[in-house]
Amino acid sequence: MKAVLKFLKAEIVLFVSLLLAVISACFIAPSPAYLEYIDFRTLGLLFCLMAVVAGWKRLGLLHALAEKLLQWGRTARLFALLTVLLCFFSSMLITNDVALITFVPLTIEALRSADGRKYIIPVVTLETVAANLGSMATPVGNPQNVYLFSAYSMEIGAFFGAILPYSLLSLVLLVICCLAFPSRPLAGAAQQPPQTQTCLPPIQPQGEKKRRIFLAALYGACFLLCLLAVFRVFDWWIALVCVFPLVLCFDARTLKEVDYSLLLTFVFLFVFIGNLGEIPAVSDFLADTVAGHEVLAGVLLSQIFSNVPAAVLLSGFTQNAAPLLVGVNLGGLGTLIASMASLISFRFVCKEGNMGRFLLVFTAVNVAFLGCGLALCALLGGF
Repeated sequence: MKAVLKFLKAEIVLFVSLLLAVISACFIAPSPAYLEYIDFRTLGLLFCLMAVVAGWKRLGLLHALAEKLLQWGRTARLFALLTVLLCFFSSMLITNDVALITFVPLTIEALRSADGRKYIIPVVTLETVAANLGSMATPVGNPQNVYLFSAYSMEIGAFFGAILPYSLLSLVLLVICCLAFPSRPLAGAAQQPPQTQTCLPPIQPQGEKKRRIFLAALYGACFLLCLLAVFRVFDWWIALVCVFPLVLCFDARTLKEVDYSLLLTFVFLFVFIGNLGEIPAVSDFLADTVAGHEVLAGVLLSQIFSNVPAAVLLSGFTQNAAPLLVGVNLGGLGTLIASMASLISFRFVCKEGNMGRFLLVFTAVNVAFLGCGLALCALLGGF
C-alpha cells in the first residue's frame, strides 16, 4: 500500500488523467474510434526528444558544461546570473525539467560548499522561473510547446511572433533580479563544483573516451533529426524509425530514462478530450467558454492541473493557437503545481529543510513574474 501511495504521489498528473479518461469512457463507450483521438505525431516526437536529452544527460555533458561555467561565479551576483541564464537558455533545447534536474542540485552543492546557504532559495527559485520561461521560447522547449506546435500545425514565424515578446521580457526581469544579489565574493569552494560522475559502464579510459565522443555525435545527429521533424521538413515517423533503433543498438539503457508516464498522460488526456468532443452539450459549452479567453483559461487551468494537461484539454475547444500557447506558458508561473517541473526544484530544496520559506519565496516571485506577463499581454491586446 505504501508503494502504491508513493507512486500516486509521484505521478499524480498521470493518475488524474487516467481518472478523467475512465470517467469519460462511461459516457462514450470504448471503441476503435479512440485511436483517432490520439496525436501520434506528438507522442513520437516527444519520445525521440526525451531519448536524445536522456542520452546527453547520461553522458554527463550537461554537468560538464555547468561546471565550467560555474567556475566563473566568484561573487553571489555573478553566480546567480550564470546559473539562472544557464537554466534559461539550456531549457530551450533540453526542456525545463531536464535543466532543473541537472543544474539545481549542482547549484545547491556549490552554494553549500561555498558557505552560501542563504542564497540557495532565491537562486533556485529564479532558476525554476528561468527554466519554465526559457523553455517557452522554442517549439521543443517543453511538452506543451511540442504538442501545440504539432496539433495546430503552427508556422515557425507565428510561433515566435506569439512567444518572443514574453521571452524577452522574462530575460530582462531575470537579469534585473540577479543584479539585486550582493557582489561579495563567495568562498573558494564555489569555484570548484563537485565532480560529475558519468552513468556509462566502467571501461578502459581510451575506450570510454571514444565511446563518449561517438555517443555525443550520435545524439547530436538524432537531435537534428528531431528538429527537422518538428519543423515538418519530413514526417515524424522518419525521426522515430531512426532514433529508436540507433539508441536501442548503441545505448539501450538510455531508453529507461525516458519519461513514459508523460507519454501515457498525453494518451489519457487525448482520450478524455476526444470523448468530451463527442458530447455536444459539453463540447459546445467549453468551446463558447474558452474561445476568445485562451490566455486567461490557460493561466487559470494551469494553476489547478499544471500547464501540460491544460494545453491538451483546452486545445480541443479552440482554434486560436497563439493565445493558448501564451496562456499555458505563462500558466507555468504561479502555484507550485502550475508547472510540474517546479516540483523538481521543490524536492531538492526540501532536502535542505527549508520547505516553508521556499514556498513563500517561490510563490511571491512567480506571482510577480506572472503579473508582469499578464500586463504585457494586456498591452499587446492579448485578452
